[in-house]
Amino acid sequence: MYGFDPPGRQFPAVWGSGIPPWLAGRPFPAPLLPEEKEREKGVILGKTILVLLDACRFDTGTENAGYLEHLIDSEKGAKYRVRGELPSMSRPMYETSFTGLPSSIHGITGNQIYRPSRFPNVFSLCREKGLVTAAAAYQWISELYSRPGRFDPMRDRYQLQGEGDICHGIFYYEDQYPDSHLLGDGEFLRERYQPDFLLLHSMNIDYWGHQKGSDSPEYAQAVALVMEQIAQLLPRWQEEGWQVVVTADHGMNRFGIHGGPTEEQRTIPLYIFSDAAVPGRFQEDEISQLNLAPLLCRLLGLPPAPGMREELEVKLTDL
Repeated sequence: MYGFDPPGRQFPAVWGSGIPPWLAGRPFPAPLLPEEKEREKGVILGKTILVLLDACRFDTGTENAGYLEHLIDSEKGAKYRVRGELPSMSRPMYETSFTGLPSSIHGITGNQIYRPSRFPNVFSLCREKGLVTAAAAYQWISELYSRPGRFDPMRDRYQLQGEGDICHGIFYYEDQYPDSHLLGDGEFLRERYQPDFLLLHSMNIDYWGHQKGSDSPEYAQAVALVMEQIAQLLPRWQEEGWQVVVTADHGMNRFGIHGGPTEEQRTIPLYIFSDAAVPGRFQEDEISQLNLAPLLCRLLGLPPAPGMREELEVKLTDL
């Protein structure tokens, strides 16, 4: 077992076999073959997974991302230090992450604004090009990009064959939803629907940060646990040809608060594992969070939407 179990949580043992238990013996339907999917040909640079770790600070994330840091040291990925936009809150930064726009433009200025996105975003841009999108994510992602209106747990948890910008979604509504379950949801979506863009959105770090503060053992343990689980899956994703981006929406301070401009509330990590990214550790200077949406578009082979940054601070190859 992990050395510390936060109250009310039972963390799983480290998987000595290298295969997380949710990957073994699942009665999933066979994955769809690429030729069975109706989409434009020659558009995609690569299928992409975005892992969004809600409230993961740069420093705590770095300290607990052993395997990801190993890949950076081995020049098998790129790492950046990101200065998040303001307010450093979840719903505004979801919209910033996927539209590439600041909150003063996209209008989601706080967590209590429940309307759907009104601007082109990574999900809608994929849909316009006939690409398949999927998400295992918190309910607010559903409200923004999948099914307008307040989330109804009895109706909206499973949105397979959805009509919104997210084609296939499994959405949770409790902040402490276990990351092992979340990643299992994501693996189901990935294997069953073979999406071109898959979002995996964890809330556990945010939950323990609010409960205990970002200087607490519980917060650090939540970061360590999800990083361990990502390390179990990342080699499999890469072997199957997926590009992977790992980042956060905002940070957290020692009082369990975020929303403001301090470093601990807005400085977050960005890891990129793709042949399209120049490998290396580029963290001496901070880059803007506004790079994320156009970066995802580039990785997916999509033209960025009007208003997104045209010149990226992320170093890309000539692929």
